[in-house]
Amino acid sequence: MKSITINGSQRESVGKKATKALRNAGQVPCVLYGGDNPVHFSAPELAFSKLVYTPNAHTVVIELENGDTYNAILQDIQFHPVTDNILHIDFYQLFENKEITMEIPVNYTGNSRGVRNGGVLRKNKRSLRVKALPGNLPDYIDADITELKIGSKLYITALQSEDFKFMHPDNTVVCQVRRSRASMAVADEDEDEDGEEGADDSTEAATEE
Repeated sequence: MKSITINGSQRESVGKKATKALRNAGQVPCVLYGGDNPVHFSAPELAFSKLVYTPNAHTVVIELENGDTYNAILQDIQFHPVTDNILHIDFYQLFENKEITMEIPVNYTGNSRGVRNGGVLRKNKRSLRVKALPGNLPDYIDADITELKIGSKLYITALQSEDFKFMHPDNTVVCQVRRSRASMAVADEDEDEDGEEGADDSTEAATEE
């Protein structure tokens, strides 16, 4: 999985007054959990743009001014209700031998047979929760929809991998192809026309008799 580096400074004071001063200076207060002790640090809000405002999944390398480096993932984020500015971010530290659970985006590939025949693809899942060692976390999960017909569903069991396991039930539907209203209307018109022709034929047969 691709990684983003965040350069920050360790926080000595974590009170409300110090936190407010950081935000006024354009800094985001952060906490790193998962190790022996929480690590409090801050970084410029712009440093998080490629991590927060993207549908892609990334791990994070946190590099502090004192030389300490940590591998982590974003765990929680708080935004201001009016300005949408980032108020606070929680990170969780990664260890090579310890599995982690993370949301991974789904990458839909292929050209569905059902869609070509007038169906509509419904993407039930934009991302899936997986559990894996940090080194086995994928950038995305491929979901091939090529063989899906109208009425077909792609279940999560079709996407299983030896590198990670899904934290969803086996009957989870990732996507499905539904009949569109337009194709249903066309089908109804065809049936009506067939019915009318059949009625004419029967009338003519009765007249001839």
